[in-house]
Amino acid sequence: MHRILIVDDEPLIGQGLSSLLASSGIGIEGLYVAHNGYEALDYIRMEEIDLLITDIQMGAMSGIELMHQAKLIRPWIQTIVISAHETFQYAQLAMRLGAKDYLIKPLDGAQLLDSVRNVLLKLEKRAKTQEEAMETLHDRFRMEELSDAQTKLINELLTTVTSSNGTQQPAAERLQKLGVRLDGPYYAVMKLQLLLHDNAAEQRKLSERDAVLLRYGALNIVSELLESDRDAVVSYTGDQQISIIMQWDESSYDNAQTSESKLERLDMLGRSLHRSVRRYLGLSSAVGISQIMQGLDNLPLLNDQALQALRWHERHPDHDVFYYGDFHESLYTKEEPSEDELRAQHNRIAERAKAYIDEHYAQKGLTLHEVAQHNHVSPNYLSYLFKKTIGMNLWEYVMKLRMEESRRLLLETDMRRYEIAERVGYESPEHFSKIFKKYYGMSPSELKK
Repeated sequence: MHRILIVDDEPLIGQGLSSLLASSGIGIEGLYVAHNGYEALDYIRMEEIDLLITDIQMGAMSGIELMHQAKLIRPWIQTIVISAHETFQYAQLAMRLGAKDYLIKPLDGAQLLDSVRNVLLKLEKRAKTQEEAMETLHDRFRMEELSDAQTKLINELLTTVTSSNGTQQPAAERLQKLGVRLDGPYYAVMKLQLLLHDNAAEQRKLSERDAVLLRYGALNIVSELLESDRDAVVSYTGDQQISIIMQWDESSYDNAQTSESKLERLDMLGRSLHRSVRRYLGLSSAVGISQIMQGLDNLPLLNDQALQALRWHERHPDHDVFYYGDFHESLYTKEEPSEDELRAQHNRIAERAKAYIDEHYAQKGLTLHEVAQHNHVSPNYLSYLFKKTIGMNLWEYVMKLRMEESRRLLLETDMRRYEIAERVGYESPEHFSKIFKKYYGMSPSELKK
């Protein structure tokens, strides 16, 4: 059973699509309709949405921007785009953001249902139990592992620090002769560590065959998630660890996408890897992410950064994806920071975020990424620290402030519903009423009475 969100700024179209899907016989657990991107993001934050069906041209937030924001919240969300414009540029942007289909208005009902069925069928095929995955691993995944020679050269590139006059180019040229290109010139390294145990249990007992199957499955999960990053190089580097070299050429790096958006891409990929390994293989994992640097000779440094980020899982076993840039340089000295020093640093970050939200919670379009940027840490790490320190996730805190203020305004003033919705950051009074009723169990008018 799946949850589907429909977003269109024309109410009749949104309701029409909802009715079509509701009567289609497709296994749908929840069907939601939003009339703009801000409403849609609230649904995505509150509900486990599997499929987003969005118009591409809407008022304050376009479908393209909505897709981007939705992916930042739930990197694994699937999207179908609908548009009144058969424009190549729109279609290209949508597909780059992972849209599974691009349909032109006026919509053909049968075509939309076919597209929805195809997306949900692929989700269902992936959603197998751990036992089924272990039984059918070779049938489900068909990626060929790199040869021993290729793997050896990749490990050489990642671990061999060259002298000031040295270069990594000869190893890269040998690798190219074996069919693997590392042209860059911009690189980042990610490490996926498979954890064959959890915090409450001893190391999991695996036969050699099962260990190989799990490694094979993890490699293919990585390959599947990297489908849109065809230049990435994936290698098993021993000790249940997979290395991923991400690379960008000059044109793609200088594209409209900024360096920050590439870091967002790495973060989304890291969270997707962790979720997929847990969901499809039943394994815990941790992910370490390096910074982005120019030059092949920086691969050993990037590799070391990813390993250092990965080691922070030992200090934060309740967190799973670590970006090197989230930690102050002083924390990478030989002297390990004490627990008190770490706690004090985490409290400062969380309290700064809380103060920022206290001031800006009524701002329309406030995002976790805006708060994170203000604190100079990644959104993923801020989200973790905020919940650990404050006791609720960041968006729950935003909603708490909005609901408490709206309740006060309802009881203490004569402001109209639409005025209160506007005051606390909601795009429409109808959406505000839905959120209010979900939060308090009664509508604004019922509270007023």
